[in-house]
Amino acid sequence: MMIYLVRHGEIDTGKSKRYIGQVDLPLTSTGIEQTMKLRDRLAGVKLAGIYCSDLNRSFITAKIIALAHQISPVASVDLREISLGEWEGRSFEEIRRNFPVEFARRGANLAGYVPTGGESFADFSDRIMAAFNRLVAGTDGDLLFVGHAGVNRAIISHLLGMPLNNIFQICQDYACLNILCRDLCRDKERYRLKLLNSTEHLEF
Repeated sequence: MMIYLVRHGEIDTGKSKRYIGQVDLPLTSTGIEQTMKLRDRLAGVKLAGIYCSDLNRSFITAKIIALAHQISPVASVDLREISLGEWEGRSFEEIRRNFPVEFARRGANLAGYVPTGGESFADFSDRIMAAFNRLVAGTDGDLLFVGHAGVNRAIISHLLGMPLNNIFQICQDYACLNILCRDLCRDKERYRLKLLNSTEHLEF
């Protein structure tokens, strides 16, 4: 099985770096153009299913890509970006300035720290992988997942056996393409990463 894992197109997060999480931002006009180029790149791929989160930026990206495949994307709340609770929509600088202890604790324990009202990367990864494994096991054929930066990083880091504290070492640009190959060897599941963070389709 081939699994095509993409990130949604560009969104407007403002001038300052912010914790976006599950804030439901729309695609920008550039984001829509990026998604159309991603659709064209994937047009020749035969897909058995398209899955995405129910957040606007993921669902619209999935709908645009799906136009080339005559498949309706299936949205799931379980594929949402990480919940950052009370930090959502606030700038890094604001959190660092107003909550220096909490900011430092998250930096020291990215996998385990839980922002108030949010979820840790460990819990987030468990949620994402449970949904991913369920959808993969229930489909016969190649799949497309339209994820978020955090979602894609969680999937890739888990399948490669990387520690969650290193999750931001995985680049995930807007409208990028990753390709995973799922093999069954002696009844054991194995994944190989064939392509990471490819944006060649955006260069023309």
